[in-house]
Amino acid sequence: MKKHNYSAGPCILPQEVFEKSAQAILNFNNSGLSILEISHRSKDFVAVMDEARTLVIELLGLEGKGYQALFLAGGASLEFIMAPYNLMKEGGKSAYLDSGTWASAAIKEAKLFGDTVVVASSKEENYNHIPKGYTVPSDADYFHCTSNNTIFGTQMKEFPSLDMPIVCDMSSDIFSRELDFSKFDLIYAGAQKNMGPAGTTLVVVKEEILGKNGRIIPSMLDYTKHIKAESMYNTPPVFPVYASLLTLQWLKNLGGVAAIEKINNAKAALLYGEIDRNPLFKGAAAVEDRSTMNATFLLNDTAHAETFDAMWKAAGISGLPGHRSVGGYRASMYNALPLESVQVLVDVMKELEKNI
Repeated sequence: MKKHNYSAGPCILPQEVFEKSAQAILNFNNSGLSILEISHRSKDFVAVMDEARTLVIELLGLEGKGYQALFLAGGASLEFIMAPYNLMKEGGKSAYLDSGTWASAAIKEAKLFGDTVVVASSKEENYNHIPKGYTVPSDADYFHCTSNNTIFGTQMKEFPSLDMPIVCDMSSDIFSRELDFSKFDLIYAGAQKNMGPAGTTLVVVKEEILGKNGRIIPSMLDYTKHIKAESMYNTPPVFPVYASLLTLQWLKNLGGVAAIEKINNAKAALLYGEIDRNPLFKGAAAVEDRSTMNATFLLNDTAHAETFDAMWKAAGISGLPGHRSVGGYRASMYNALPLESVQVLVDVMKELEKNI
């Protein structure tokens, strides 16, 4: 039976990415070698890295605008450290929006580097909405936000316009919707949602914001060093970068970010429509801030949980339980999840209603 994979990450990827990756593990580019064993300095892999970095800039509409794309290691969690290390001045200040667990983790790390102002937080409401109406200190070295909160199912629909660098953690909705990405000076995202397997992290940075904070930065944490080395200052995560390239190629062939956004909106509309229609369920996040990537919802009566769980498992659905911080259910609808999989879940929800 086909599995309908709603895992929050690592998560579903396009079928053709699995197939091409599997072939490359056996024989990459007819070289007689596996992608797992080739030199990262080989002509074949340098071409992979170059194309992947170029495709990122193209798909985000940032060509000719002074941005560089990097594939690094350490996950988005390392970027919680690298961002302030590269952007916060000695004795400087940063501003953060606290909209979820990972935003909170980023704030904790930034505090190691200087005065870190939390401009607004939705923590007291268990992060069920995106804070609004906040003011960012004009003397901050940068402003940091998280575009999508995987655990709580909230997503920023608007971003502030500021006279300072804007840093955004887009780990769980990168490449899922059209935005004016030139509003952001630094974007980072773990690959394991919309881009590839776990093991590499995408960083997109506007070069002109770097080298201005007066800090001595350890080489491995210095964006300028990685840019100069064309994202190969040290041995890169070869296989995750290759799989990410395949996913980026799939997205481009599909029609790019604009095309996938239409599909993602259709998926979200279908599932949220059923959550709101079905008297057995309720959404966990504020309606105006609902994520198109991660739909969090609850049973109004948990007595039905055993029956519902058995039904969706029997339908071939995987990865639906919610995070312990929210409970209930979380349907992660990343780019590669087909609309048909969402329909299967909706049908199960309707069937539960008929049986109760």
